Amino acid sequence: MKQLFDVGGKAVLVTGGSSGIGRMIAQGFVENGARVTISSRKADVCEVVAAELSKLGSCVALPADLSTEAGCIGLARELAEREPALHVLVNNAGAAWGAPLEEYPDAAWDKVLALNVKSVFHLTRALLPQLEAAASEEDPARVINIGSVDGIQVPLLETYAYSSSKAAVHHLTRVLARRLAPKHITVNAIAPGPFESKMMAATLERFGDALRDTVPLRRIGRPEDMAGVAIFLASQAGAYLTGAVVPVDGGISTTK
Repeated sequence: MKQLFDVGGKAVLVTGGSSGIGRMIAQGFVENGARVTISSRKADVCEVVAAELSKLGSCVALPADLSTEAGCIGLARELAEREPALHVLVNNAGAAWGAPLEEYPDAAWDKVLALNVKSVFHLTRALLPQLEAAASEEDPARVINIGSVDGIQVPLLETYAYSSSKAAVHHLTRVLARRLAPKHITVNAIAPGPFESKMMAATLERFGDALRDTVPLRRIGRPEDMAGVAIFLASQAGAYLTGAVVPVDGGISTTK
């Protein structure tokens, strides 16, 4: 039982790992002894963050644009050269778009769904050989999809494509969990509430106090809150859990 939350030596890929929730998760794995690869679209930022995290443990950068199937396949091929067996895939890369209903553009749907939903499907499928290589009945390979509390309840803001995409991520998680269970691959989702991230920065600046008041625990999420749940799902402690959507939102979606 002493090794229940151990992720030391596991190969982990975190998409969108150069900022926000992705960086929180990546740093948690790095500090706990995993071999972490982070990916994001901006190569210069990705390299800088990987260098910073490398001071804490093992972290490398593999920049990629995951908004297309070709980008997902390319990342999977590059990763295979470094990590032929992948223990943990964290599908975190995402985008948001807010606008009034009357002005909400069709382009928002194309951009948000391509990155938030289609990339989860394409990258998971492309990485199946590496995930299967790492999987066993005793210690399955893990896919962790980052959804949102806005995919569980109606959001406060007018983010139509974003909230719809996160609800889709939650259901895709369940579908993939059923399909991949025979391969000894678990698939779970984390549904974050408000955390300090680049995506949430403007919202927190404008509505921070009001937003905190909507959280039963009366605070914004901290990096260790996010990293802790990801490490649980990736460790032996989470080996018998699949198809779950875990809200990490201070009680927003479960106590109101």
